[in-house]
Amino acid sequence: MNKNSSSEIASATMSEHPRSEAEPLDPYGPKGFKGVFASRYVAMCAAFSAIGGMLFGYDQGVISVTLTMEHFLNRFPEVSDTAPGAGFAKGLMTAMITLGAFIGALNQGWIADAFSRKYTIMIAVVVFTIGSAMQTGSVNYGMLVAARFIGGLGIGMLSAVAPLYISEISPPEIRGTLLVFEELSIVAGIVISFWITYGTMSIPSNWSWQLPFLLQMLPGLLLGFGAILLPFSPRWLASKGREQEALASLARLRMLPPTDRRVQREWMEIVSESRFQAELLSERHPKLTKDKGSLTRLRLEAAMWADCLKPGCWRRTHVGAGLMFFQQFVGINALIYYSPTLFGTMGLDLNMQLIMSGVLNITQLFGVLSSLWTMDRYGRRSLLLAGAIGMFIAQIVIAGLVGKFSSDWPSHRAQGWVSVAFLLFYMVVFGASWGPVPWALPAEIFPSSLRSRGVSVSACSNWANNFIIGLVTPPLVQNTGYGAYIFFGVFCLLAFLWTWYFVPETNGASLEQMDSVFKDRSNMDDEARREAMFTEVLREKSNSLTGTA
Repeated sequence: MNKNSSSEIASATMSEHPRSEAEPLDPYGPKGFKGVFASRYVAMCAAFSAIGGMLFGYDQGVISVTLTMEHFLNRFPEVSDTAPGAGFAKGLMTAMITLGAFIGALNQGWIADAFSRKYTIMIAVVVFTIGSAMQTGSVNYGMLVAARFIGGLGIGMLSAVAPLYISEISPPEIRGTLLVFEELSIVAGIVISFWITYGTMSIPSNWSWQLPFLLQMLPGLLLGFGAILLPFSPRWLASKGREQEALASLARLRMLPPTDRRVQREWMEIVSESRFQAELLSERHPKLTKDKGSLTRLRLEAAMWADCLKPGCWRRTHVGAGLMFFQQFVGINALIYYSPTLFGTMGLDLNMQLIMSGVLNITQLFGVLSSLWTMDRYGRRSLLLAGAIGMFIAQIVIAGLVGKFSSDWPSHRAQGWVSVAFLLFYMVVFGASWGPVPWALPAEIFPSSLRSRGVSVSACSNWANNFIIGLVTPPLVQNTGYGAYIFFGVFCLLAFLWTWYFVPETNGASLEQMDSVFKDRSNMDDEARREAMFTEVLREKSNSLTGTA
């Protein structure tokens, strides 16, 4: 690059100063789904990293059919409906993967910061593959539970690091759309595995359940080896002081030269925010950041987790964890795990129960596909509010019909199918709103120094509440019937009220602009310091472009 062109770039970048933190970056292309085609490379990286979501979705689809298989129940009689304590044993076996995922997500934060988002994906795949192999070869109930716990560790790590990675590589105008890939991958895994398992259930041997468990290793291995080709997160590189590598990675992701004005501006935003957060961390924990000993690093890690609950971040932690809480307590995973049983309460025979469970998953997939268009067009908050109302209506209608007619479905077939129709409606609405948004928002809202831990807290909330739902749903469905729908319907209404009062709109804002979105800066001095840091970085990088001192 010649000196004249360098001067022009520096001049163009400098002309944008003074800059307001709320000022959006120049877009790289159209907003929303159309922008995906203008940013093909970053979209492919996001879609590939989201394969981790498919592993969890695959397990959900497998379990819902496997629990009805004769050979599976012969191998593990503890989960048979006729066994004493079967409800708890089934719930524990089902929920054990979520307990492992909770611990995996909890540890993802420091691993992703220490080894990079890219390498964390690869580590998680190794752990998941070990668990899957053990699950396939399980010879008793104890081994199966242990295998699902180990597999859950890998799934939990992937559930946190994939949205984190996607958010950090995406341009603001399509970030919401690309984060939908995580939920899309989860639901695609549910659909694929459900129909695979439905097809293998007729195999007259243990391969009827072992083959689906074996096949789930294939997408995991594809992700593990393919992650070698993924670029590093520019924001992670900047946090490690590797600023020129961050520029090269950003330019690669944007499919533009490093000298492009938009790339330069975004890079300087990333670098200045990274330096600013590092400066704040040093001020909050001066002794811990100077000492490099192992014990001190552990103390610093604990202090940074505590920072997520302090002023300037606690509102974001509340939003991230709250979204994941309500995502589970509106009833989605209970309906997926135990949909055959729930369809049984509506009067359908066993085969039709399984078929309708597969159709249920497909309708959710259509809902998720719609959010590829709506996430960046209408915003996250609007989808959450509309989704909560739609799900509340569906749950209450189903509860009324099941409560009134479940004692004699053969005489009320029309009412039974109306119940099924509202359940399908619920799945579409969830897939379009509370499915993708809780995976997208937590990856956007945290400051760079705490982002990996904030996302981990949110993912841990998901898995902890998923674990609780897995344990309570079997006895809830067994003992209350239509009461399960009322229970989840009440939480749909609470989700609406909570969103209305606590969740801001992040649509279109860059990751570096979330302080303005949440308006939770501790004082105006922080804003002035952030502006000064950006000015310093801008001058430093502009001078390096023009070759001046």
